[in-house]
Amino acid sequence: MGERSDGQIGVVAALVRSSFLVNAVYAEAGREHGLTPQQGQLLCVLMAQPYGMGELSAMLGLAKSSLTGLVDRTERNGLVRRVPDRSDSRAVQVALTPRGSRVAEAFYTETCQRLEKLPAGLGAAERDTLATLLGRVVLDNKVPVVFLEPDQNVPPATRS
Repeated sequence: MGERSDGQIGVVAALVRSSFLVNAVYAEAGREHGLTPQQGQLLCVLMAQPYGMGELSAMLGLAKSSLTGLVDRTERNGLVRRVPDRSDSRAVQVALTPRGSRVAEAFYTETCQRLEKLPAGLGAAERDTLATLLGRVVLDNKVPVVFLEPDQNVPPATRS
């Protein structure tokens, strides 16, 4: 199922199955760090900077009530905290705690290492082509930056 008569996988099935593969990596890496896949995603997003609840809801594709529960659970684990929004006194932003920064970095590193292995059977040119094509799909669909490039430096001031 999901394969064409020529043994190839079509673009729809390939994208869906790829999302399952990436979700499995998040789940495996998360288990090693005591995180659910959703908590891992939240921590990865917050590595760049603190975000407001509305921004997080849109970035993670979660209803506000689901996001509130996710932030509550992650806050109880000491990984994130709510801080006043400097530009809107009625709002809060969610930021990593120092412990959350350490866990996020470890989870992120583990996730990157696991994801890097997925296309191991491809040559360098094929990997570049895959990155280019997937990058175009992501950019064309205006997917928010929810995961930093492994070589991007995150300023320490945004991690606290």
